Amino acid sequence: MKVTHIPFQETGFFSEIMHHYLEQNENLKPFYNNFPDLEGFRKQLVEKENSFPVENRKVLASALTEQYDKFQVSEETKSNIELLIEENTFTITTGHQLNLFTGPLYFLYKIFSTINLCEQLSKEFPDNNFVPIYWMATEDHDFDEINYFNFDGKKVAWNRKDGGAVGRFSTEGLKEVFDVFSEHLGNSKNAIYLKSLFTKGYLEHNNLADATRFIANEIFKAYGLVIVDGDDAKLKTLFAPFVKQELQQESSFKAVSKSIYELEKNYKIQVNPRELNLFYLGQGFRERIIFEDELYKVLNTEYSFTKEEILLEVEKNPLAFSPNVIMRPLYQEVILPNLCYIGGGGELAYWLELKGYFNEVHVPFPILLLRNSVQVISEKQAGKLEKLNISKKEIFSNQFDLISKKVVANTDIETDFSNKIEFLKNQFKDLKEVAIKTDVTFLNAVNAQERKQIKGLENLEKRLLRAEKRRQKDLVDRITLLQNEILPNESLEERQRNFSNYYLEFGSRFLNILKEELNPLQLEFTILEI
Repeated sequence: MKVTHIPFQETGFFSEIMHHYLEQNENLKPFYNNFPDLEGFRKQLVEKENSFPVENRKVLASALTEQYDKFQVSEETKSNIELLIEENTFTITTGHQLNLFTGPLYFLYKIFSTINLCEQLSKEFPDNNFVPIYWMATEDHDFDEINYFNFDGKKVAWNRKDGGAVGRFSTEGLKEVFDVFSEHLGNSKNAIYLKSLFTKGYLEHNNLADATRFIANEIFKAYGLVIVDGDDAKLKTLFAPFVKQELQQESSFKAVSKSIYELEKNYKIQVNPRELNLFYLGQGFRERIIFEDELYKVLNTEYSFTKEEILLEVEKNPLAFSPNVIMRPLYQEVILPNLCYIGGGGELAYWLELKGYFNEVHVPFPILLLRNSVQVISEKQAGKLEKLNISKKEIFSNQFDLISKKVVANTDIETDFSNKIEFLKNQFKDLKEVAIKTDVTFLNAVNAQERKQIKGLENLEKRLLRAEKRRQKDLVDRITLLQNEILPNESLEERQRNFSNYYLEFGSRFLNILKEELNPLQLEFTILEI
């Protein structure tokens, strides 16, 4: 096995705001707290230790014990839950939707990043305990984003009626999905494991939250992963004061809008706040709360409350109040003794909008860490890359640009017209000096003729390159086929493929490689040749 690391920025798949964050650009420093390095964690430890209530620890441990009540808990996970009561214990958190059978590959990369960072911090700060957390997005209602996974180039989908928080969805109908999936697996040892994992997860649990907890627990229990379901009355009680503040003051809207005003001067905004960033959660529905005509109304329902009534409802029924994408990060940081959130580029981009809001409500803003990203390449693919003289870095190039570069490198014909265009410009430069001495109309005619001839040369250059690509069709086809194998749909495979593709081939060895090779503080993209 060979391992190569390249800077995230060189893959071309990460936004400008993430490039600047990794480079600690001055424009972004007002929008985050501590940078993800050891000095940053040292500062974050002090901030969180001084602000996190002991009582919250007890409630958290109690809620997690109840959430795991129906599951076989490893000694490592059980110990970590118990450690959360201790004042010197802190968490590192990642979050993910309840995608069918874990969804895209980066689910694994997120969680191994979290586990490995906890282990690294334990060595650096031996007086503290660090617990890896997977926050299940059980209250999301975007079912179309999670109801499928891709296996062997095919979409395996669960079709059912949408509505409400996905964690509460019944697993009814997943037997048919299993039947379709299992047809493609065969009967190898690894196939049998995958079938068992799917069956025990989805066919032996009644709702999607429990099924997802079972599957994630089976994969990661040896590493002490603790899985949190935010759809929990005890945990929501801890968050109730912030819900009341939101309802009365529209705190998040005001603070985040100020941050966006500054942030959008240089960057694209990921999400925009609403006046109230809360949903009302009921059986089979999750709908926005709005304030209208002096009443708090739940859209698409008959529910409405006066101010006194809704504040009383928060106290009596905190489970019904569900934070949206703007407030969910705050909920997480209120109930967890958390130091760092690990996420993808899109996630961290919207977290950067939230620091002002955290300051407003006096909750420490966590360190933001870009998760590990991985590209898997087979030995056969690596051999083809070498024959085609394509480097690991070049794999991620735009396909048109990559093909053009290799076609030009493989011909003796001069396909670059830069010198010819420069020569033409110099000829017109002399002509312009003559034109200046005559009149402006003649100068305009010279400029127009220059533009016309340069455009003509540029078009000829493009036509010559197209002709050369046709002449080298075999090379073009080989590059196209290989890059499409490595980057399906010209996208990172971690966003397209499911872990079952590699588990079927490599078994638990694939998981062990990820555990061994992913270094979250390295801040680099990992290429695994296996």
